[in-house]
Amino acid sequence: MRALRLPRLSSLRAFDHPGYFAVWVGALVSTIGTWMETVSMGVYVTQETGRAEWTGGIVALAFLPSVVLSPLGGALADRFDRRAYVALGTVVQLLLAGVLTLLAFTHQLSVPAVALVTFLNGCAGTLTNPAFAAMLTELVPPRDLHSAMSLNSAQFNLGRLIGPALAAVVLGIGGPSWALLVNTLSFVAVLVALSRVRTPPRDTVKASTGLWKQIAHGFSVVRGDAEISLMLWSTLVVAVLVAPFIGLVPVFAIREFGQGAAATSLLVACQGAGAVTAALLVGTLVDALGQRRLLGYLALSIGAVSSLYWLSPTLPVAAVGIFVLGANYMMLMSGTHAYCQMRVPRELRARMSSLYSMVLAVGYASGVWGLGALSDRVSLRFVMISSSVLYLALVLTLRLLRPRSFDGAES
Repeated sequence: MRALRLPRLSSLRAFDHPGYFAVWVGALVSTIGTWMETVSMGVYVTQETGRAEWTGGIVALAFLPSVVLSPLGGALADRFDRRAYVALGTVVQLLLAGVLTLLAFTHQLSVPAVALVTFLNGCAGTLTNPAFAAMLTELVPPRDLHSAMSLNSAQFNLGRLIGPALAAVVLGIGGPSWALLVNTLSFVAVLVALSRVRTPPRDTVKASTGLWKQIAHGFSVVRGDAEISLMLWSTLVVAVLVAPFIGLVPVFAIREFGQGAAATSLLVACQGAGAVTAALLVGTLVDALGQRRLLGYLALSIGAVSSLYWLSPTLPVAAVGIFVLGANYMMLMSGTHAYCQMRVPRELRARMSSLYSMVLAVGYASGVWGLGALSDRVSLRFVMISSSVLYLALVLTLRLLRPRSFDGAES
């Protein structure tokens, strides 16, 4: 596969490397399928139960395994060949998607079944994702690492843009069974892409080195780097107080605007469009402001943007709001992840990625379930606006106490 060469736009520099481009395309196809399943099952669970607590709870199940398994996934990714490891994890996810598809076609689908498969899929993804993220860093030179991480996030969000639109069409024509079938088949694209690339040779951790020792070393690196620690704490706060806007989109569309799959797909797609747009611009912004200063600005703005989204009086206004929020969120989270990756040596990047994923998942699972449960007892808008304002207050307090955290100084 030939690389896509667009050298004038620094955000796209990672596409100059054929291996990265091949994996990016394969992952995009799979992500489109994943978002078709996510929208289908979000609408299904919300309509079946009528409770935001269930919708948020099932979303949280996909992230709960990260509490325990993320550090293990990072250690395993540093022990084995990452390409083969990712391929194995992809096969497991394909089989789990196939089970859900079979249940739907045989009319055996239920909320508990969706919850169980979601949890198992979360386990597989948690063990695989650190290897995938670290593998991407091996396909590009260090100068293109931020581009690679941003484009990977853009791939995820481009899938968020296309997947819900396709899901709305497929749900209207054939129901959730066919959306789930498309997701199952989409994993084949990842396996094809992996078969077409070769990662550079590297020194893997010797099998004699204990897994717990590897994990402990990863934690010690984080504790010893004040910048990484600050980034991970910031990620946790964003994940708890702001990121639940992602999982609660079906509740917002159904409960506040009285609509179902079409409105859910519209909002999810608009978030993806915002993230993709941001991915095209973030390289230019990093060149102009510096990565550290840009992250400081994004951390400040996301609280206000989130509040405005939840205040949206109509669906079209909410679509615009989530477009801006999606852009802000993508740049902040992918930038934070890339920043942490660049502060550790190559052999530690899978473990660094696993710790970042663990913090993000713990915060998001807690936030989406907890805020969803509160929304069943209090107004959804009130709960989410309050959490956004609380986040903004915390960031402003940090700015007063540690102004150098926002001054763009690199260390």
